[in-house]
Amino acid sequence: MATLPFPAAAMAAFMSAAMGLAAQTPQPPTAKQVAHLETWHGEKVNDPWFWLREKANPEVVSYLNAENAYTEAMTAGLKPFSEALYKEMLGRIKQTDLSVPVRRGAYYYYSRTEEGKQYGIQCRRKAAKGGAYDEKASEEILLDQNELAKGLKFLSLGGLSVSDDDRTLLYSTDATGFRQYTLFTKDLASGKISAPLAQRVTSFTWAADNRHVFFVTEDAVTKRSNQLWRLDLKEGKPELVFEEKDELYGVGLGRTKDRKYLVSESQSTDTWETRYLPAGDPKGAFKAVLPREKGHKYDLEHREGLFYIRTNKGAKNFRLVSAPVATPDPAHWTEVLPHRSDVLLGSFDPFKDYLVVAEKSKGLDRFRIFDVKAKTWRDVTFPESVYAAFQGGTPEYTSTAFRLNYQSMVTPSSVYDCDMATGKQTLLKQTEVLGGYDKSQYATERLWATSRDGVKVPLSVVYKKGVKRDGSAPLFLYAYGSYGAGMSATFSIPRLSLLDRGMVYVLAHIRGGNEMGEAWHDDGMLMKKMNTFTDFIDSADFLVKEKWTSKDRLVIEGGSAGGLLMGAVTNLRPDLFKAVHSAVPFVDVMNTMMDASLPLTVGEYLEWGNPNEKAAFDYMRAYSPYDNLQKKAYPALLITTSFNDSQVMYWEPAKYVAKLRTLKTDSNPLLLKIKMEPAGHGGASGRYDALKDKAFETAWMLSQVGITK
Repeated sequence: MATLPFPAAAMAAFMSAAMGLAAQTPQPPTAKQVAHLETWHGEKVNDPWFWLREKANPEVVSYLNAENAYTEAMTAGLKPFSEALYKEMLGRIKQTDLSVPVRRGAYYYYSRTEEGKQYGIQCRRKAAKGGAYDEKASEEILLDQNELAKGLKFLSLGGLSVSDDDRTLLYSTDATGFRQYTLFTKDLASGKISAPLAQRVTSFTWAADNRHVFFVTEDAVTKRSNQLWRLDLKEGKPELVFEEKDELYGVGLGRTKDRKYLVSESQSTDTWETRYLPAGDPKGAFKAVLPREKGHKYDLEHREGLFYIRTNKGAKNFRLVSAPVATPDPAHWTEVLPHRSDVLLGSFDPFKDYLVVAEKSKGLDRFRIFDVKAKTWRDVTFPESVYAAFQGGTPEYTSTAFRLNYQSMVTPSSVYDCDMATGKQTLLKQTEVLGGYDKSQYATERLWATSRDGVKVPLSVVYKKGVKRDGSAPLFLYAYGSYGAGMSATFSIPRLSLLDRGMVYVLAHIRGGNEMGEAWHDDGMLMKKMNTFTDFIDSADFLVKEKWTSKDRLVIEGGSAGGLLMGAVTNLRPDLFKAVHSAVPFVDVMNTMMDASLPLTVGEYLEWGNPNEKAAFDYMRAYSPYDNLQKKAYPALLITTSFNDSQVMYWEPAKYVAKLRTLKTDSNPLLLKIKMEPAGHGGASGRYDALKDKAFETAWMLSQVGITK
């Protein structure tokens, strides 16, 4: 049909209005393109956004600030909702609170928070005669992080360790977010803090003489923990004890529960080696428990003259053995807990008369107690079908009760002492949720999605009762799926703001974690990494098919390696998701893994593959989010990161957004929100600042499914 002529005056008015509208509508920034050629396996590859890696370049900072300004403008209308959510979330939190005190030696240690203060305060009180907690004993403040953080925009506490004579505190702090910690001591009588003892410290411990400290430092460029040092606090000069030369390994340091040995571990993804030194012989030499053997993973504890060794030798999911300290080789092993194909043996805790082991079975945490004298096992049971349980920290070797934390997606975090002789659990504290939280109004359950290769993937689900199963409910799907790091079905106060607005929350326990054992990790790494992404997609399809939600009501979230997951699945199935929050995402896989000078790269070869090998290169390139962006429609995307992130460099998400802006064919929002001030991989360090960020992200996700109040 022919169109009618458009009057000149009307045309002028229309053009004027259109130009005015364009002027009012925020326009996304455009990152310039600069040719950058790399040759990978004989192929020349151009990456025109490579220049965004130049952290000190004012043009880079200007571009990132422009992205922040664009996000600010595009979300200006969300401010009232975000502020309301922040007040709602904060209103459920008991701001002045106290952790459950835990005894170590002559003192009970605890932390507390005060309303209006960003950080916790670390304290202790002297135990009463007989060892009981004495509320009337005077409080000693070990460390007030609020005081340390004065004048700083970020302060992270790396760790705390009190000397055996209870007089000196050893601690570390990071003030930038780059996870670069400085080590200090504090005299607990005078309050005097030392000058910095060392930089780039990743772990530390005391020797038994209250004079020598041991610590591990990281390489300044790669951030690999590679050097173990000894420091005599009276002499003042650190001495290098051990250097891990193999770039696949990182070094850690600790002390056995009975305080008799220092333990240094060199670990790669598939091989672990442990060295030990008597805590009373700080000038002695560390000795290897077992020589390094490719594929053998083991760690240990000490109890009554025996090493208890958790080993995967002949035991995919680990088994527990004991051996004399003088002869810890396999020929002298005595089996304590045999291997089971359907149970993953995790950490274990030795006591004078008992052992407590933490296990995973069918995606759930559990504990078992071993009575050493009676040689009997006792299971620790929990009331709900979907839950999370963690060891709560019991420093006292002679204790007859072990502390645990229990929670579920409807039960707030709860601290118990479990009597190891009877199994009786005594509730010491449950996190108080202000505002009248009633768990009976919510439901949690376990679902199983079938992946395309027939594997059953566990899903942990929580929702407010009354949600309709007709596909109309919005649904929030979260997953991680890497490094064998299993996700647990924990409680979250901020999540209540989703549930109360009718949103279903689902945690997908996809392959790449360890929820179903070590094989679950193996089947989601290296040349099987694609299973992680297809498990997530198949879980989402299952939830849509079963009418828990629909495609236009489904929002997803993942961070770090979970951000890689977000990038991969939105490339593979952009039609399946309404909105995506990708936090500190590892999306520029090939550029990062091909650059051995970057932090943490070489050590990751055993998780992702070595791209210098053509087969691994081709496989990784097939899923790398940045390399697989295409000209097509994408869901709404919110990408968050920090300029000082040391785990996933800021330029990965920045480059991803810049490239996607040139390709996406839809009108859905694509937003980059980057913390230019000091912040880390986990975002802001202060609890109020972190909650404000959470409120903003929640407001954005809810708004994408039409919920704005």
